[in-house]
This record gives sequence, C-alpha cells and structure tokens, in this order.
Amino acid sequence: MKIVQVTDLHLARPGETVAGLDPYAGLDACLVDILRHHADAAVCVLTGDLTNDGQPEAYAALAERLRAFPIPVRLLLGNHDDRPAFRGAFPDAEVDENGFVQSVLDWPTGRLIFLDSLDPGHVGGRLCAARLAWLDARLEEAAERTVYVFLHHPPFAVHIPAIDACRLAEADADALAHRLKAHGGVRHVFAGHVHRPIFGSWHGIPVSVLRGTNHQMGLEMTGARAGVSYEAPAYGIAVIDAAGLMLHMREFPLPPPRS
Repeated sequence: MKIVQVTDLHLARPGETVAGLDPYAGLDACLVDILRHHADAAVCVLTGDLTNDGQPEAYAALAERLRAFPIPVRLLLGNHDDRPAFRGAFPDAEVDENGFVQSVLDWPTGRLIFLDSLDPGHVGGRLCAARLAWLDARLEEAAERTVYVFLHHPPFAVHIPAIDACRLAEADADALAHRLKAHGGVRHVFAGHVHRPIFGSWHGIPVSVLRGTNHQMGLEMTGARAGVSYEAPAYGIAVIDAAGLMLHMREFPLPPPRS
C-alpha cells in the first residue's frame, strides 16, 4: 500500500498570498508532481490546515481541484480550519456521530485512523472525551490488526519551543499514548502542523511530520519564536508491506513567479 501525505496547504482566498507566497501555486505543483510520480497511491491524506483562516472560498477552490484528482483523498482539519465551512464545501466527508471529521480506512496491510484535533479558537489541538471514545471503539475493532494514525497536531514534543507550546494538549496526548500503547499494533503516527521534516519515536511508536506545500518554519530550537522559512515544499510517501513501513519525503519544484 502506498500512502501520500500532504500537509499545511494554508489556502487563502484565490489571489491572496500567505507568507508572501501564492498557496495555490504550491498546491497545484504538488498535485501535478504526485500524479507524475505516485499515481499508483491508494490514498492521499491531507493532514490539516487546509486553509489559512477557514475561508469558504478556499475550501471551494480546494474542492474544485480535488474533483479532478483521481487518487482517493482523506481530509483532516487543523487549527487554521473551520469545521462548518469545511463541511459546507465537502458535505460527503466522513464524520463521526458527533460531527468530528474522523474516519477509518481499512486495507489488507492494516487500518488507517484519521483524527480531528481541531479546537476552535485555539492554536493547540484537543482530543476531547467524545473523540477519544470514538478512537477506543475503532481500536477495539482493529484489535488483531496493525494500525496507522493520522492527525494534524503532533501529540509529541519536537523540541522546537514555539511549536511545542501549541501541539496537542498534554493531557490528551497522554490519553492518546495510553490507548495506542495498549492496542499494541500501532505502527506509525503521521502529523502535520510543524512545517518541518521530523522523524522519530514516541513511546516506542515511530512518528513523523513534514513540510507544507506553501511556507515552512525555521529550525529554531532555542527561544520562544519560530520564523517563516522558505525551504522547498514537500510531501510524504509511505509504502507499507508485510515487512514494515518506509517513509520518503519528496521535494517538488514550484513554477517560476509570474512577471
């Protein structure tokens, strides 16, 4: 199974820039590159911050692009997103019984679980009791299977102070870790939010975050602020087989700016 992960699109109203860049140029170049090199992917997961400020026009523009994209897509929400505006543009997106944008995808190689960590009005993320209860049920269903978890906010520290100050709430991260360790078959946690390539382990579970398709964050491991970085945008490719998982990060070229 091949999974493509795209994160932190930060789409604004068409024609507006974000961090001095056109976020649609980054997204369009990303989609073209995926189809050129990884059209055989089973699913493309967009791990949140689909928009820069929850603008309905941005969701509409994303929906228009994805209608022509042949790979199945799962969309997650980040702190820059707006749940009602998202559902207005994507009425067929899977949600749980409480309206959170959470779902699963079962494959012979295991179960993919997609979590909604958006906490409206806050930069950091939450997994409330209702979302954790939903997760409990999905993990119980997959008791004998391998599991891969996707969410926007990292539940782990990345040791960039400005990012760690607004990751998943510590109590929720602890509750998530307890559940994933108890399952025993969770093989990877994929996150966004950080705009940096980071790979490691958390409570014995491999984890990763990636660059976004627009701007990146600087590697500032001291101090309380992390500035914008203009490193190349990228997406991830995870290949899962019976022996394990390999994760690649693919930088892709942007079109030259219009004169």
